[in-house]
Amino acid sequence: MGIALRLAFGIAAMTAPAAQAGTPPSAKLVRCGADECLLVRGARSSADATVLINDRVVPTRGERGWKTRIPLASVRRLATPFARTLSVTVVDSAGRVEQREAVRLPVGLLGHNTELAALVVRAR
Repeated sequence: MGIALRLAFGIAAMTAPAAQAGTPPSAKLVRCGADECLLVRGARSSADATVLINDRVVPTRGERGWKTRIPLASVRRLATPFARTLSVTVVDSAGRVEQREAVRLPVGLLGHNTELAALVVRAR
């Protein structure tokens, strides 16, 4: 998708009034073959509406009830480290924002693991 189209969707998402359409989107961790993915689901008025996550267009399946699976590596590129939410925006075919919601991520999803060489626990 061209930069101009992404820019147009981004501008439309920022300037158009947000109308609540359907149920708020949700996210959960699921298996994608050998890896893990974030499954994001939501609703839109028609299958022509475009879904953006953190202002980036994502491919979706479904018509009015849509869903997308995003590999964790891609989620880490979309979001800042230690993020607790993703911004999900649904833009209709005319470029108007149907819905904009902050979707909560599973706890600790974008945290970092720290390998410990030793852990000392003392009883008092």
